[in-house]
Amino acid sequence: MGFLARARVKSPWILHYCTGGCNGCDIEILACLTPLYDVERFGILNIGNPKHADILMITGPVNWRSRHVLRNLYEQTPDPKVVIAIGVCAATGGVFHNCYNVLGGVDKVVPVDVYVRGCAARPEAIIDGVVMALQKLEAKKSGGVSYAAGAR
Repeated sequence: MGFLARARVKSPWILHYCTGGCNGCDIEILACLTPLYDVERFGILNIGNPKHADILMITGPVNWRSRHVLRNLYEQTPDPKVVIAIGVCAATGGVFHNCYNVLGGVDKVVPVDVYVRGCAARPEAIIDGVVMALQKLEAKKSGGVSYAAGAR
């Protein structure tokens, strides 16, 4: 693995996107950035541009309107990339699964590499999910096994 590939694994840039929901998981993601948890000490940087991101953190259930935006963000993120679905809503649709406009979890639109459980997911679980995502990102960059389920 070259210098640039190793640097991208050691200092990942994260793009956070909320597809809807109650924003409980979004608040917990922001708690990860506070001095109590301080994920920036690991080199993790929260950015707003998908063209610079290594990891996509997605919260909330996917609805008919947000699926196009989510798909565009996924396609604009350079390969190799890792997708983290945070919370029950991002995994299955959660309490919103019977709503008329909800498709379900994130995996209905883009392949998901890591699922973080919880409603709302705790910051410790989110940090563990990011560490698992970094391991999968390193495996993808070194030409190892691809963990993605494939595009749907």
